[in-house]
Amino acid sequence: MTNAHVVSWAKQLLVRKYQDPRPYLAQIEYIAHDCDLAILSVEDPQFFDSMEALETGNLPTVRSTVITYGYPAGGEQISYTKGVVSRIDHQPYSHIGNRGFLTVQTDAAINPGNSGGPVIQDDKVVGVAFQGMAGLEGAGFFIPPPIISHFMKDIEDGVYDGFPSAGLRISMMQNPAFREYLKIPGKDLGVRIDSIDIIAQTGKYLQLEDVILQVGPYKVGSDSTIVYEGNRVNLGVAFNLVQNGESLPLKVWRNASETNVSLPMKTITGDAAEGNQYTLPRYYIHAGLVFTPLSLSYLKTFGQNWADSASSEIVFELFYRRHETPEQYRQE
Repeated sequence: MTNAHVVSWAKQLLVRKYQDPRPYLAQIEYIAHDCDLAILSVEDPQFFDSMEALETGNLPTVRSTVITYGYPAGGEQISYTKGVVSRIDHQPYSHIGNRGFLTVQTDAAINPGNSGGPVIQDDKVVGVAFQGMAGLEGAGFFIPPPIISHFMKDIEDGVYDGFPSAGLRISMMQNPAFREYLKIPGKDLGVRIDSIDIIAQTGKYLQLEDVILQVGPYKVGSDSTIVYEGNRVNLGVAFNLVQNGESLPLKVWRNASETNVSLPMKTITGDAAEGNQYTLPRYYIHAGLVFTPLSLSYLKTFGQNWADSASSEIVFELFYRRHETPEQYRQE
């Protein structure tokens, strides 16, 4: 297993074995751009001689020790770094650009070249190193076991469907006057549905002004968080735990009373342009002009500060139009 961003756009994949000078040709078996994971197969079965598979462990606890393995810049040999789990949170995944999942932060050095390397605790894999964050020192991030296990279960049928999405935009419910207006019981539970993505088809089951009180077994705090294995994290984690095609039970406050909703979860493919692109874009040339679908990858051609360089109109069209004025939304 490795990261999707390590193998994306690769012309040839060569993998090496510890203390073996020979490179081995590999192929991509499955790739998950949303959660930045990929599985490779090695053509020569000799590669696996004398190798022992490691089990996947559980989500490590904060302040526990982990060891990262990889080949970061600065040398040719394998590198080992040791550190503690600093925190567990829901963070954006930079490879996809428009999705966030459960993430573990550690002070074990994770540098360019570490990506795809395992994170080990008690001789079990508890993560895959994958990204850092500009401006932070001594902070690396790895993909934790719940995300890895979701990916592995997804591909059991031979196809990767991806993480489903409810397509909701929510607002915190910490304003006492607003809570009183909606007659929400208590002070600490519930988030209001602010908008529903027209692509997600969630509008058949949920409504604007619905207040989500519970997702699966997790009660939803008024700050849009849940408690997951002892960690207070963003509500999105609860939605990320289900597979494509499964239904997720919700408790919803609607019209001053509690109701139960079974929400079918589907992978949204129509929002691909909002994220980074991993297939060659379509284009059309007419009279010297080149037309191509608007996408995040296109906006990034404006440079590192693309959000400031690109016009506000095209940023609005890509990211906000379908939420603000869905009747005017177009796929392209």
